Amino acid sequence: MKHRSSARKWSGRALGAAFAFVAMAASAHHSFAAFFDNQKSVSVHGKVTQFHFSNPHGIIVLEVTNPDGTKTIWKGETNSPSMMARRGWTKESIKVGDTVTIDGWPARDNAPYVRIRELKGPDGKIIGKPSDLATEYKQ
Repeated sequence: MKHRSSARKWSGRALGAAFAFVAMAASAHHSFAAFFDNQKSVSVHGKVTQFHFSNPHGIIVLEVTNPDGTKTIWKGETNSPSMMARRGWTKESIKVGDTVTIDGWPARDNAPYVRIRELKGPDGKIIGKPSDLATEYKQ
């Protein structure tokens, strides 16, 4: 009888852990339309302070100097690394310290957050293949 009770306890713990993992994964992945406004466009130019080529989405953090000299930290989000690779990106596409320009769809809540449509590197050339709304809505 003890064996059966112990097995139930472990299977209950495993089930609880599985539910917690699924809940975390679901909250980490979100809908494009819930966070970004596809009817608007924004362009930001600044110095890369972080570049994360990781799941669930790639993230670029920029330090942007405003016209009055103050600085704003912007985050740019792109697709998963596998999608980015299909669009021509690599982990070495940009580096911390590079000055880049991000064009994309702004956050609905006006936060300094953008879904990247196109990224121009320090030389002004587009990195990889630009994104489109059809691709973004599949995310």
